[in-house]
Amino acid sequence: MKVDDKLVEHLAHLSRLEFDDVSKEKMKSDFDKMLDFVAKLEKVDTEGVEPLVYMSKETNVLRIDAVKGEISQGRALQNAPEKDTDYIRVPKVIKQ
Repeated sequence: MKVDDKLVEHLAHLSRLEFDDVSKEKMKSDFDKMLDFVAKLEKVDTEGVEPLVYMSKETNVLRIDAVKGEISQGRALQNAPEKDTDYIRVPKVIKQ
């Protein structure tokens, strides 16, 4: 695969990036290096090698999800700067 200005400009457009001439040349060089690396990987004999599913053999240790120290609705509303009957009032975030 040949990396040229047209390909770099197309990829830049898809990723919504803009490159000046110096950066475009650097990107072409980087893409060439990546493609060369992939070409080397394609030459590696992987016959009989099982696919790697996990990077390590360790498993996650998950804690039991238990409720601790809950407070009542009334107690939570005591310290609220603004409240409306049963709810804490917060500033509007989404504007329509």
